[in-house]
Amino acid sequence: MNKYQYKVQGVDYEVEIEEVEGNIAKVNVNGIPFEIEMQRPINAAKHPSIVKPKVEAPQPVSAAPVQPAAKPSQPAQQAVGNGNPVKAPLPGTITNVNVKVGDNVNVGDVVIVLEAMKMQNNIEAEYAGAVTAINVNPGDSVMEGSVLLTIG
Repeated sequence: MNKYQYKVQGVDYEVEIEEVEGNIAKVNVNGIPFEIEMQRPINAAKHPSIVKPKVEAPQPVSAAPVQPAAKPSQPAQQAVGNGNPVKAPLPGTITNVNVKVGDNVNVGDVVIVLEAMKMQNNIEAEYAGAVTAINVNPGDSVMEGSVLLTIG
């Protein structure tokens, strides 16, 4: 396993490559597992692109992390839910979750506040319906494309 530390727009990331099979790699970014697709073979790839976050049940933290402040916390609600996912439009930190499971929301309702690049971004419901799952807590770091919650 290879470990790397990156700083992107002032945010530190610890990346650990667990497994590479063909052009698919399993990595952990600040303790969050992802499956990424590389554009070129591993020897030539310097910047793999993230395909989709891998949603899994929280796993116990083994050793002390290099950066305890960036350690993700466990999901507020179960990470399963039927319906349409609301995804993070950019990487950042969750500052507020305005809904709970079972709440009814309308299109345009602010459901989550995400801080990115020192700006507060309102994440609005893209669908009307009931919230069936919430996958984040305030303080969680998320990557672009991470499922924040599900509206059924």
